[in-house]
Amino acid sequence: MSNFAERKPHAVLTPYPLQGHINPMLKLAKLLHLRGFHITFVNTEYNHKLLLKSMDPKALDGFTDFNFETIPDGLTSMDGDGDVSRDFQSLRESIRKNVIYPFRELLATLHNSAKFGLIPPVTCLVSDGFMSVTIQVAEELALPIVLFIPSSACSFLSALHFRSLIEKGVIPLKDESYLTNGYLDTKVDWILGLQNFRLKDLLAYIRTSKPNDLMIEFITEVVDRLNKASAIVFNTSNDLESDVMNALFSMFPSLYTIGPFTSFLNQSPHNHLTSLDSNLWKEDIKCLEWLESKEPGSTIYVNFGSTTVMSFEKLLEFAWGLANSKKPFLWIIRPDLVIGGSVVFSSEFVNEISNRGLIVGWCPQEKVLNHPSIGGFLTHCGWNSTIESICAGVPMLCWPFFADQPTNCRYICNKWEIGIEIDTNVKREEVEKLVNELMTEEKGKQMRQKIHKLKKKAEEDTRPGGGSYMNLDKVIKEVLLKQNQT
Repeated sequence: MSNFAERKPHAVLTPYPLQGHINPMLKLAKLLHLRGFHITFVNTEYNHKLLLKSMDPKALDGFTDFNFETIPDGLTSMDGDGDVSRDFQSLRESIRKNVIYPFRELLATLHNSAKFGLIPPVTCLVSDGFMSVTIQVAEELALPIVLFIPSSACSFLSALHFRSLIEKGVIPLKDESYLTNGYLDTKVDWILGLQNFRLKDLLAYIRTSKPNDLMIEFITEVVDRLNKASAIVFNTSNDLESDVMNALFSMFPSLYTIGPFTSFLNQSPHNHLTSLDSNLWKEDIKCLEWLESKEPGSTIYVNFGSTTVMSFEKLLEFAWGLANSKKPFLWIIRPDLVIGGSVVFSSEFVNEISNRGLIVGWCPQEKVLNHPSIGGFLTHCGWNSTIESICAGVPMLCWPFFADQPTNCRYICNKWEIGIEIDTNVKREEVEKLVNELMTEEKGKQMRQKIHKLKKKAEEDTRPGGGSYMNLDKVIKEVLLKQNQT
């Protein structure tokens, strides 16, 4: 092996095995690769199979110094093709108990490959915050480890206070009636950095009446390990979440905002990794041709992400609200979006939208959001979708479903004022009204102006000399290259 190859830093990146976690981790891997790192990206066997199925089987081959490896997720393999669905609870428990052993074995294999001069030695680990079991392996091998938090900083801050919520008797809820009796409107005024927050704006996992809720326990375990990481990084910027970041900086000595990744990669010269993708569903690119036929800013894009599910009744309310708005729309309906079965619309609905609505199973979201015809985004408020919408300058209609989505929604609608929330118990009249408000009325125009300012600031932050750009340089030099310098 040449001296150059020996000096090349080698980062092993491990996302949590869900679509919304894989996407930003792959972007972070690209950013590190563009800065000279050899990359090993670790998917579960299950997800890697889905990834290859969704694209050309050789689509991941041929990238110099960018390799994909797999480990089992510990769950029983599904026969046949399967789909992207996994039982979240089983997956979470399996990650807690089963991942560390195959991960340790993978690093031993990489070590042997390095001894034979096939790859550079592993010099650092980058793991999803939910995969923090990898910290133990980093300690065993004396490697620096960076934990990447794939959610917003504001939702992360609320997770840090789960113990306090339990100690104060705020959670668990007394019973299920507390979900609907107004209790969730209780103000939370004691978490520094979260202003004008209510219980319903915190991570949705608090909406439990179980004394030993497994998700609360899991997140508390993750939080307890954070201080063992060499550093923590976020796909956000100091400007986007300044109050929250100021609170977090006082709690963690080595914490960096290095986003938005999307803006970084859009501005990266010589980005030969553009074609490298992470979608577990096959993308329908014909929708981009369809968008070409629409007027600039005329079309609303609808996508509830990779994990949201809803009843057919709620789907119909969205459907007729969109149809009655008379606005063109592109709607992504995953095969598993509706609880208990596939989606079959009436001929009346199909005829109503025939000249202005397109429904597909999945799409290249960033290309869609950046298409000139898109004027609004009806979203579940996942952090990836939120940040991609900001980077595209597209205002939002918000229907948060679970996890960090209510927290992001609060920021979108109340802090940044670039979106409007749709009631959980969605009605077609409200959807019709808000679509028109977003697309054609004064409020929508004001939101468009505000989100364009955020887009511009994100571009400034991720250019040379910008805050996020300098933070990425710092985390590379001060953490990820630490072993190389000793």
